[in-house]
Amino acid sequence: MSSPAPPDAAESAPVGPLPSSTRVAGQLPPLWRDTSFWGMSVTQFLGAFNDNVFKQLLLLLATPTAAELAAARAAGGSAPDLQAVAMIIFAAAFLIFSGFAGWLADRTSKRTLIVAAKVAEIVVMALGMIGFFYYDRIGFAGMTVVLFLMGTQSAFFGPPKYGILPEMIRDRDLPQANGVFLMFTFVAIIFGVVLAGAIGADTDTAWRGSAVCILIAVVGTATSLLVRRVPPANPGMKLRGSDLLVPPEAIALVRRDRELLLALVVTSSFWLLGSIVQQSVNALGKTQLGLDDAATSVLAAMLGVGIPVGCLIGGWLSAGRINPRVVRAGAIGIVVCLFLMGLRGGDQRHLLGFYGSLVVLFAAGVSTGVFIVPIQTAVQALPPPDEKGRMIALMNQCNWIGIIVGALLFQASLWLSNAFVQPRNTAFLVGALVMLPIALFYRPAERTLSD
Repeated sequence: MSSPAPPDAAESAPVGPLPSSTRVAGQLPPLWRDTSFWGMSVTQFLGAFNDNVFKQLLLLLATPTAAELAAARAAGGSAPDLQAVAMIIFAAAFLIFSGFAGWLADRTSKRTLIVAAKVAEIVVMALGMIGFFYYDRIGFAGMTVVLFLMGTQSAFFGPPKYGILPEMIRDRDLPQANGVFLMFTFVAIIFGVVLAGAIGADTDTAWRGSAVCILIAVVGTATSLLVRRVPPANPGMKLRGSDLLVPPEAIALVRRDRELLLALVVTSSFWLLGSIVQQSVNALGKTQLGLDDAATSVLAAMLGVGIPVGCLIGGWLSAGRINPRVVRAGAIGIVVCLFLMGLRGGDQRHLLGFYGSLVVLFAAGVSTGVFIVPIQTAVQALPPPDEKGRMIALMNQCNWIGIIVGALLFQASLWLSNAFVQPRNTAFLVGALVMLPIALFYRPAERTLSD
């Protein structure tokens, strides 16, 4: 459960023809032999990898070690955990630019925007390397400027990235395509988080490690050229002031479509939960269990190992349809795993310990992947074709509001833990409470997706 970027109703009839002759189902290649789809998947993989290397490096720098916390308490002070600050700054870019990015994704060819965003990624990764090299001068505050720019690049990449899938593949292939797409995303998170842990929160080595990200961005730009050209969904659309925030059409659409509204609320809650869990894993490892950066990142990566497995299972169980039973099973699994992560016991007041946490975090990842695929499919498939970009932008805005709220809830859980002398894994119980109402009450309508 992580936030790369960060990612979900109409009848069971087709969502409508897209404005391209290649959109005719008979003219599209099978999903598994579609070079365009695989090019987009690899492009997303490489982008998510870069995001997570850089973000995890900053989060590790922001997390105090057990020794630092003990020393601060002995001196009558505190060692602040600045992860929430980094998450809020990263999310702020999405809130500021997602509206305009969604308008641009409907007015311009999504393929053009994807390529342009990848070029911008090369620039941002270069700035990140320079920032780490001069960290002694600019400090954590200076690096958050680069983090904001990375969030801005991701904000413009998000709407065309997800919006192009229903334009270049058959509707019935969307669940499996989303399963593969999300699998690639979270495999990238695994490698990105593990590499960040191997590099460590040491600025002398971080700038060398981030140099690899520049090369990855260049390769990702090359693979984006494989993506099939698609025409603009709404080329004559004028820019209005409301498009910079939330377009009135998007508000009207979710008002008249209760299932789409609920899907947006659930995805926002999901990323709120992801924000809490990502920070909680880092705090558990470094501050509570006293692990080094590499071992802490292995904990975070185990969550990512389970997610792609769950995405494939979720895509397979949802093949050709939106399946509410898949959503419920995934939600229940998430609640149970987070409850287990919050249990006390032993000298470090964490019953599972390091090795038990590896197993439970893997299971939580599987449940997460199973849960999110049908919801992601709903947000992509259900809006009208000429509003998909803006709807996905609205989804991004809702998701990043959730991430900001999650960062604030994590900070509140730290305050309560310090005030009542409770361990850091208390934050997992907060996450379980967030997910519990969704597990109990949310049931998307079952729908068959057409060719």
